[in-house]
Amino acid sequence: MRTSRLRTVHPVLWAGWAALAAGAVLCAVGWYGVSGERYAERQLPYLASCTIPGAALIIAGAVLLAQGRGSVAAARVEELYGLLVAAEPAEPEATGGAALAPLAVSGDLLMVPGGTLWHRADCPLVAGKAEAVPVDSKLVASGELDPCPICEPAEETD
Repeated sequence: MRTSRLRTVHPVLWAGWAALAAGAVLCAVGWYGVSGERYAERQLPYLASCTIPGAALIIAGAVLLAQGRGSVAAARVEELYGLLVAAEPAEPEATGGAALAPLAVSGDLLMVPGGTLWHRADCPLVAGKAEAVPVDSKLVASGELDPCPICEPAEETD
């Protein structure tokens, strides 16, 4: 999948590098021609036929390289998005219609001091945190703490 997308981007990068190289060659030829002429009227043809087109090719090459690298980055983002979408869990009907198991099932309720949510003890947001303390039922009753949207603890407390 990745190679097919990047093959369409490579010609733009190659064209950019080729334009840069051709522009550099033309500028070098123009400089060499101008440096060999003593009079300004004999230098103008080198400027018009080599140096100015060479500078234009250098600018065009820089634009093509910028566009090509942007396309490569966009292709990589698309590839990562495709991998992310492909990694989504299977649909419930594919697993036999069984309901998804809750993330946390513990009956013990914890909170983090200074936090705004209360959690089940096995909630991934507080599991293993030494600073987590048991929930004060007065805080829950007063509405200062909200239930965690991840583990969805029961509204009733002891």
